[in-house]
Amino acid sequence: MSSRPIDPKLEFQISQRGKNPAMIESWCYQCPQFRKIRYTYINAGETAQIFNSVLYPNHQYDLPLLGIDFLAFGKKKILVVLDFQPLFRDPDYLEKYIEPIAPIRAKYNELAQDLEMKFYDANQYFSPYLLFAKTDAETVVNRLFPAYQEYIQLYWKLLEKAEPQTEPAEIERIVKAQKDYDQYSAERDPASGLFSSYFGHEWSEEFVHNFLFEDSVTLAVK
Repeated sequence: MSSRPIDPKLEFQISQRGKNPAMIESWCYQCPQFRKIRYTYINAGETAQIFNSVLYPNHQYDLPLLGIDFLAFGKKKILVVLDFQPLFRDPDYLEKYIEPIAPIRAKYNELAQDLEMKFYDANQYFSPYLLFAKTDAETVVNRLFPAYQEYIQLYWKLLEKAEPQTEPAEIERIVKAQKDYDQYSAERDPASGLFSSYFGHEWSEEFVHNFLFEDSVTLAVK
């Protein structure tokens, strides 16, 4: 695994805006199986602790993306999101990559709450076995952590079984699917408002489009 360079301005920032100073730091890596493994951590003290990560397989692999969001706004307001984010919706693909999650998901019903998705379509880039919950610190330790471990272990097993594509048309299909994911996500990610509140709108836009979802295109404002 090797590091992928990040623009220093986007890699680390400290904000003194408002009452609560905040720090944001990001890391990015690549390896033969993954073209981009990104992590971002926001530390705003007791006000906010946020960890976000997305793993993008190399374009030869049609694996889902692995998406992780753990957010704590104080000790009592904790939001967790963990999912294999499918690139395609055809039955064979879902049977191969998504259905294996079902037995794990069934063990953690309290982490799969029927929460409203205000910014996203639950039927696009999310699996039926998404972990999405508002919870507390005790549940994070006792239930989320083992669930996280099981999801990660399954993802690695699927990766080990995955065969790289060799047909140019199939590879191009994956390239387009990952680009579409970045565009969709960049246009809807609610974190952009949080970034703006701490680090300003201009920096937030650059961070979203040039790091988080670097294959997205900024849409012209009409």
